[in-house]
Amino acid sequence: MTTPVPPHTQEDYKLKHTKPQLGERWPHGGVRGGGGWITSERASSTYDLVEQMYYLYVRVVKAKDLPPNPITGSCDPYVEVKLGNYKGKTRHFEKRANPEWKQVFAFSKEKIQSSVLEVFIRDKEMVGRDDYIGKVVFDMNEVPTRVPPDSPLAPQWYRLEDRRGDTKVKGEVMLAVWMGTQADEAFPEAWHSDAASVQGEGVYNIRSKVYVSPKLWYVRVNVIEAQDAEAHDRGQVPQAFVKAQVGHQILKTKLCPNRTTNPFWNEDLLFVAAEPFEEQLVLTVENKVTPAKDEVMGRLILPLTIFERRLDHRPIHSRWFNLEKFGFGALEADKRHELKFSSRIHLRVCLEGAYHVLDESTMYISDQRPTARQLWKHPIGILEVGILSAQGLLPMKTKDGRGTTDAYCVAKYGQKWVRTRTILESLSPKWNEQYTWEVYDPCTVITLGVFDNCHLGGNEKSAGGGGAKADSRIGKVRIRLSTLETDRIYTHSYPLLVLHPSGLKKMGELQLAVRFTSLSLANMIYLYMQPLLPKMHYLLPFTVNQLDSLRYQAMNIVAVRLGRAEPPLRKEVVEYMLDVDSHMWSMRRSKANFFRIVSLFSGAISMSKWLGEVRHWKNPATTVLVHVLFFILICYPELILPTIFLYMFLIGIWNYRFRPRHPPHMDPKLSWAEAVHPDELDEEFDTFPTSKPQDVVRMRYDRLRSVAGRIQTVVGDMATQGERFQALLSWRDTRATSLFILFCLVAAVALYITPFKIVALVAGIVWLRHPRFRSKLPSIPSNFFKRLPSRADSML
Repeated sequence: MTTPVPPHTQEDYKLKHTKPQLGERWPHGGVRGGGGWITSERASSTYDLVEQMYYLYVRVVKAKDLPPNPITGSCDPYVEVKLGNYKGKTRHFEKRANPEWKQVFAFSKEKIQSSVLEVFIRDKEMVGRDDYIGKVVFDMNEVPTRVPPDSPLAPQWYRLEDRRGDTKVKGEVMLAVWMGTQADEAFPEAWHSDAASVQGEGVYNIRSKVYVSPKLWYVRVNVIEAQDAEAHDRGQVPQAFVKAQVGHQILKTKLCPNRTTNPFWNEDLLFVAAEPFEEQLVLTVENKVTPAKDEVMGRLILPLTIFERRLDHRPIHSRWFNLEKFGFGALEADKRHELKFSSRIHLRVCLEGAYHVLDESTMYISDQRPTARQLWKHPIGILEVGILSAQGLLPMKTKDGRGTTDAYCVAKYGQKWVRTRTILESLSPKWNEQYTWEVYDPCTVITLGVFDNCHLGGNEKSAGGGGAKADSRIGKVRIRLSTLETDRIYTHSYPLLVLHPSGLKKMGELQLAVRFTSLSLANMIYLYMQPLLPKMHYLLPFTVNQLDSLRYQAMNIVAVRLGRAEPPLRKEVVEYMLDVDSHMWSMRRSKANFFRIVSLFSGAISMSKWLGEVRHWKNPATTVLVHVLFFILICYPELILPTIFLYMFLIGIWNYRFRPRHPPHMDPKLSWAEAVHPDELDEEFDTFPTSKPQDVVRMRYDRLRSVAGRIQTVVGDMATQGERFQALLSWRDTRATSLFILFCLVAAVALYITPFKIVALVAGIVWLRHPRFRSKLPSIPSNFFKRLPSRADSML
């Protein structure tokens, strides 16, 4: 039973402007490049789009001359770093007096409640309490501050003290302690006090990481022909086809239309492969024995590395390959005859480097560069994104009886993915992490998603009950770079909206700082005149079905490869970021797209209404002015086109005052998400194929039939109007065609004799005539057109 969600007002779904304290701010009033004790002429910080977060860093390098345990005669040392209630431990080494840890601990300054930092070295015991070896104590007021890009603080040797701190004991430890920010190089790999409750493998799943998508290639396999393809039954002539496989992708050629031992196809099969190439191309020539039975006549396995990498549309040389015999032909006794009497296949295979391998929807594409790096252009800009924080997140799971969320953010642009660290047990997490991307085209989209980490190895349970197996979606934000002004910092709070089977939910807000810097304005303007995708997409285009299939395969490959990273970027995260289900049927999306089309024509509809009011003299002054303008244009027709373009220029200048001041965001009203029927949402979240009961499927099928019936009627009406135009000269209605061609003859003579200005003037005056001279009945041309025959009466 889901708890009812309080209804949100329209304001909750809007973008909100924020004013975070961005940039580096240091003690004693020092600001980067400003006053205080930091006044050096350094370059601007790479962390100027996030709020400053201070951390106490403790780098534990190694120890030496540690005393052995008097009972066991050996030492199993580890280090415990203690600051108030927070404790961090290194791993322990067995029987080693000079261990090396090389581990960094980070303690958030906001949560420091102690004035003393203690570093203990202990001896790990299998039974009982661990033995104390020594400690080092630091006064927090004496800890130095490191300002990047200063070099890292050099670690020092410290003598160990006894429990009371009065006397030195045997052994030394090498440490470095400093105060820094999230800009420190040690930050990403450090153990964080915020994550003290995470143990084991879960530690790796909370760290921030940068990922790179695998380099994807299209593999074009042109199957030309085969020779000496023999069926198992020597008396039967085979009807052959070729099955090709790369990884999990399997494609087949068409059946050769003739039964022959030398079949011919000349058919292209397209696959997606990723570097490094782990899969091989497996080809089998098969015989269609019966509609339900195929037999393999020969097989060929080729590594993808042997094929040529094509960078343009020039033809590739074809090659003959010998097929391995299959079945009875593969007996050991026949191996020596294999080369002499082998079947052969004729192939033309290449790796296409001049295409961009689409792994995301073209509506939200973030990269258009071709696969081959040598074809890349220079970047035209830099995109910097500061992922600041989230506010008001809903609890995604229960832990120890209370609702909580372990949130992290993922951003994807081009081939680079970034993942922030996971903030544990917080409904208002603060990440303050900044990332940079090179921009090669401004008409691209960056996607950011927020997720709940369900792989921490603890006793969390999903809010809906049961164990959490996948990281839960909290929300997604898209920003199109072409909507951003250059060299301006946008600081906004974006609503995180997610559709659930129960309806639209606002899961919280994501605060971002975004800056798009232009490197070359001329190159950017030039790009607006270039095709969106590399030229090979237009010289040798793929079909729509091929593109859909290849995109699905590319998304699977990217998800698998990123899932093998450490920490993994999991499949459900990658699929959500790449909109893997955007092509699935949805009644809600269909309605939204329909009303988008209606809104497109709203301007034309308004214009036609205004012209109708002018024709009917609703406002005599306006109609008179239109008459005057019409007469001017008739007298000076060379002014028509300049007037149209000047009008559009003035409209554009006028609309500049009302231009959007912020990037667009998810609009629930445009998406038709607020007024959607619950059953339509349930249908949208259904699996494919469906898993619903038969009566529900029947009801939805009938609803779809009714919608399709209305669409069918509209399409039929459009076809009828087009066929009536054809009927004007087709002599299906001899009387109507006779009248029309006689009218055309008279019109041709009249228009030849009469100057065009007079014709246009008379037509305009007739069209703008006063309602007193206008009949309410339909016009003669309209009556004549509606009487023309169509092919609708020939339909069954």
